[in-house]
Amino acid sequence: MRWKTFSAAVIDVAKELGADTLVTLGAFLTNVPHSRPVPLVGSARSADEARRLELSPSQYEGPTGIVGVLHDAAVRAGLPSASVWAAVPHYLPATSNPKAALAMVERMTAILGAEVDTGSLEQATREWEEGVARLVEESDELRDYVRQLEEAVDEGQTELQTGDLPSGDSIAAELERYLRDRERPGGDPPA
Repeated sequence: MRWKTFSAAVIDVAKELGADTLVTLGAFLTNVPHSRPVPLVGSARSADEARRLELSPSQYEGPTGIVGVLHDAAVRAGLPSASVWAAVPHYLPATSNPKAALAMVERMTAILGAEVDTGSLEQATREWEEGVARLVEESDELRDYVRQLEEAVDEGQTELQTGDLPSGDSIAAELERYLRDRERPGGDPPA
């Protein structure tokens, strides 16, 4: 509700700290498999800045919310800005995704030349991947869908043709039903 105030406060703090670039991090749901490296995309004010941050251009078109407002305020204040987004699987429940977080941390630490202990995030990623793999294996429809996504990525396809695929909504509904069933008395304990 107070986007301008929020943006001004962020820009003020960045300037007080002597930041030379404002970078926002986020994630978006799309048709990527959980079993492959996390694609990172983003945007920057200039092509040089995008290359420095190793960003693939985003194809997103639409409202951006507070991130767009914040970047506009940065531009107006003369502070270069960039946005890095992790592509995360749309077929999983909207929960934290340590694999996406790790990909963004690794990218930013490499760019900044900083050392960060990612041990706990790496462990969380392994546990997350194991849990997701178990869930996927218990659903024929979801397993087939993930396999198709993996094949598309492995073949270098950037966009999967979805004509013969189940909808993301139906897959998400099936996965949510499965998770609810596991939580009921007599069901399997949650993973």
